[in-house]
Amino acid sequence: MRADRLVSILLLLQTRGKLTAKTLAQELDVSRRTILRDIEALSIAGVPIYADGGHGGGIALDEGYRTRLTGLHTAEVQALFIANNQAVLRDVGLNEASEQLLLKLLASLPTSHHLTADHIRQRLMIDPTWWWHDAETPTFWDELQRAVYEDRLIDVTYEHYQGDIVRRQLEPYSLVNKSSLWYLVARRNDAFRTYRVTRLHQVHVLDEHFTRLPGFDLPQYWQAHLQEFIQSFSEYRCTLRVHPDRVAFVKWLMPGRWKEVTLADVAGWETLEIVMDSPQLAKMLVFGLGTQAEVVAPTELAQSVLADARAMMAHLQS
Repeated sequence: MRADRLVSILLLLQTRGKLTAKTLAQELDVSRRTILRDIEALSIAGVPIYADGGHGGGIALDEGYRTRLTGLHTAEVQALFIANNQAVLRDVGLNEASEQLLLKLLASLPTSHHLTADHIRQRLMIDPTWWWHDAETPTFWDELQRAVYEDRLIDVTYEHYQGDIVRRQLEPYSLVNKSSLWYLVARRNDAFRTYRVTRLHQVHVLDEHFTRLPGFDLPQYWQAHLQEFIQSFSEYRCTLRVHPDRVAFVKWLMPGRWKEVTLADVAGWETLEIVMDSPQLAKMLVFGLGTQAEVVAPTELAQSVLADARAMMAHLQS
């Protein structure tokens, strides 16, 4: 609806400042011409909105203008009271503040929306926390947060995935929580890198401050990092014939990394092609499944599994 779009334009300009018509069009999924018509309508309605042309120009609100919006749609109220991650908020010291905020928001809503908020909270819950995660925060967690908030350089000792330990001086930009794990986005030697917080052995906050790059955008960086991370995996493909009792387990264990080659045969076994990170992990899966899986391809994997099985038998019998 156009009224909703006009409100969205006001909110975007109020929170982000000056934006180009192209940017607004992309955010709201409409044409640039539509945005210009909406801007004209807002101006006619008395909203102090203006547009500058040329390089560095854009659309902006008068600095003294603030819109007060109290009307929320049912879907917006539902979204507001679903999205809440208590574990992550507790890590950054905002758990109680979050609870108080929700109480204040609920109190400020019209009575007609109270039932909507309670209705959705009792019927839908999103818990992004992984089943198994370390509830203990590192001893240097407070120092790490302080360095990020205050733009202070840090001296760290970090353990790489391969096990080698290095010492680095970093510009800590941001903290990101993904699947119950905290990551530090930091800049070193003019390049951004991502460090898993649990692999930091020591963190020393230095007195020296650093200047953040004005063009850095955390959501944009993180999405690009995720794509690079996925592409960096060495894809090892194997095909297994799996017993019917273990098919559901394999699909659960490898979400998004399997596809059916053939449906269940007469005996109920299914043939699945699975993408693994390495031949070693493929062998671990095969050995874990035991007699309830057969290697169809590649031949090298089947031969390697057989050789390891014979070596294990020889070791146990010696």
